[in-house]
Amino acid sequence: MKAAEENWLYTISSNKKLIDLNFNEIWRYRDLLLLLVKRDVITLYKQTILGPLWYFIQPLFTSVIFTLVFNNIADIDTGNGVPSFLFNLAGISSWNYFSACLNGTSDTFKKNQGIFGKVYFPRIIMPMSTILSNLIKFGIQFLVFISFYIYFVYFTDGAYNTSITTAIIILPLIILIMALLGLGFGMLISSMTTKYRDLSFLVAFGVQLLMYGSAVMYPFSLIQEKVNEGKLPDWVGFLIEYNPMTIVIELFRYIMLSVGGFSLSKLIYAFTISILVFLFGLLIFNRTEKQFIDTI
Repeated sequence: MKAAEENWLYTISSNKKLIDLNFNEIWRYRDLLLLLVKRDVITLYKQTILGPLWYFIQPLFTSVIFTLVFNNIADIDTGNGVPSFLFNLAGISSWNYFSACLNGTSDTFKKNQGIFGKVYFPRIIMPMSTILSNLIKFGIQFLVFISFYIYFVYFTDGAYNTSITTAIIILPLIILIMALLGLGFGMLISSMTTKYRDLSFLVAFGVQLLMYGSAVMYPFSLIQEKVNEGKLPDWVGFLIEYNPMTIVIELFRYIMLSVGGFSLSKLIYAFTISILVFLFGLLIFNRTEKQFIDTI
């Protein structure tokens, strides 16, 4: 028996470290990962009339509504001669990636309980496939943003003053922060929904509330102004200022539109928080993975 056991290539066991991300095992299942990514991208709008056009329609229509409501009716100034539509499209494009990652990974165990109970593969593959498939969608929406950026800058006779800054080199880091935050919170919520099903109903509602606290449809300078005038309590300004997604969205706008400001300390803070959230989510995910099939 001892000799037979030594001949096994791989050993599957529930005994894992508290924080375990086995890259070798994930690499062995890379074909499955790519297959799941392809499934998510292709089948999402399969048998729909407009199909992949929904990738373009959703951010465009949302940007138009935000421009009408927040900039034209509420008269929120985007500052520095930046077109309101482009300002909103930048915030929505970055926010959509985070929210899609969070929503997509928050029901990993519940949505895949059938396949989890029948065949073994690294469970982390499922949330990772969501992150990668949403990255492709973000890339499409980013191209839409670039298209409108070119129009407003080069085809409006200099009516708008905006430009891409050299800080664009940190764009991959900003995308990584959004992915880690979405994946970390998603794994945490997914692990908790195996016992507390109510959380699945609160996620969509909570994400919508979080959007209003992440400077998606207004510049953070407006919040600072309202706090200084005494129209908002200090704790509200503090929560919005140190919300990692506020920092990410403000940096994205600074990179692409030269509006707002760049803060290295806040970038480091957001990156640190994203890593901590990811590690904590991975810890809870690994612990839940061992017995979730008994509680789901």
